[in-house]
Amino acid sequence: MPYALFSRSGPSGSSVPGLLYGTVGYALMVFAGLLSLRKKFPIWRIGRAQTWMRGHLWMGLLSLLLILFHSGFAFRGSLTLVLMWLFFIVIGSGVLGAMIQHYVPSLMIARVPMETIYEEIPHVRAQLRDEADQLVASICGPLDTESEQPAAAVATLVEIEQEDRARFRDIYLGKVRPYLADPEARGVELADSRRSAELFQSLRRLLAAPVHAVLDDLENICEEEQQLSRQIRIYRWLHGWLLVHVPLSIALLVLGAVHAVLALRY
Repeated sequence: MPYALFSRSGPSGSSVPGLLYGTVGYALMVFAGLLSLRKKFPIWRIGRAQTWMRGHLWMGLLSLLLILFHSGFAFRGSLTLVLMWLFFIVIGSGVLGAMIQHYVPSLMIARVPMETIYEEIPHVRAQLRDEADQLVASICGPLDTESEQPAAAVATLVEIEQEDRARFRDIYLGKVRPYLADPEARGVELADSRRSAELFQSLRRLLAAPVHAVLDDLENICEEEQQLSRQIRIYRWLHGWLLVHVPLSIALLVLGAVHAVLALRY
């Protein structure tokens, strides 16, 4: 291109074409950065959100190309080197984020059919624990041995052998209740859907038939808890990349301005 062919010492950011590339490239970077301001004030009716997102992506990619032309594909000096590495990381994290936002919603629909409002997950989890405790209490009596046994549970209790009630209670307190109390704990057997299904199937063979209906309900509760955990992981994928992209984008804009001032002054 003429920029490279007709430069005596090769393409340079201090030449007229180089300064033009740098100015336009930085302006596009600033425009791409304005998306966060647009999101912060959604009541501003300045274009559609989808248009801003597309502009953010394409202007960001175009700004990288222009800044490469500005530098002549040579990263001279420590500040320039830091700037370009920041630029590559910001662009890479932005492309990754765009892919995540495109594919994750469909993944959420497929893997979390019982999706709930993210902020309500702790409340839903507490409800699941309480429901599970009540189900087990209807078979085994109160889980707290000091409390009185509910009268409504007496009819159910007499139909089941004392040994089965004790075994069921121990299994619940040893395996199911710890999982419902701390679903994010490492190595929890019930957190894996396949191992959870195998466990409940073995419990059906081990325990008496009157307990099976409660086992079915407990298994459904565990499956719902697994979906909540899955939703949390997907939500973190969906938003976690911003912890890299946004701070580095701000640093890139600030250092880019410092680079421009230093280049013009010296």
